[in-house]
Amino acid sequence: MAVERHINFFELQKAAACPGCPLCRIAADRERRYIDNMLFEHVSDRGFRAAYRAAGGFCGAHGKRLESFRDGLAVAILSRDILEDRIDSFKKRKPWLPRGRCPVCVERDHLEEEYLGFLAESTGNSKDEGDLREIFTSSDGLCIPHYGKLLITPKGKPRKLPQWIVDFHEEKFLALLNRTGQYIEFSAYGRQEEFAALSREDQVVWKEIAVKLRGGFD
Repeated sequence: MAVERHINFFELQKAAACPGCPLCRIAADRERRYIDNMLFEHVSDRGFRAAYRAAGGFCGAHGKRLESFRDGLAVAILSRDILEDRIDSFKKRKPWLPRGRCPVCVERDHLEEEYLGFLAESTGNSKDEGDLREIFTSSDGLCIPHYGKLLITPKGKPRKLPQWIVDFHEEKFLALLNRTGQYIEFSAYGRQEEFAALSREDQVVWKEIAVKLRGGFD
């Protein structure tokens, strides 16, 4: 299927111009907008409230983001439901167990699969696909978690990918592995001069590999 210049193309173009994994950047922006819209529009939605309550609210990472939003009333209304359930479980001396997943995590999974599928369709054989290839290969590429998801579908089946995507990422990862090995080798006692000759980026490559392995941003 030919890649068309719709929102996915332009969001990838914008994200690829910034440091880090483009999909992590897109997902982080969408998560922020999702939480903002949820607090503004869905706090009175019974269906959403039920799903939110069943999940026990947001997961730890997404729940922390509520502290940065200014809609205190919406946060209080949603949080009261969760606290009531916890108090009830305390009284019964029974552990509370979730009956659903964090709504933001569910939304993120859908978003990631949409964009990973979009990338998988780009063979580079048309002008639009060629432009996407040029844009993407000028970026830092996907993080390890997102590249792993690109290789395997949510159903556990290998995904057919354009060769340029495979070559681009695996060359990036191999180069990072070699740079990390060099950093470790030159960190040995007596090799201070060799370490000092490394580029600034290679002297802190441990930070780069840590982010690449976990995804997201510092």
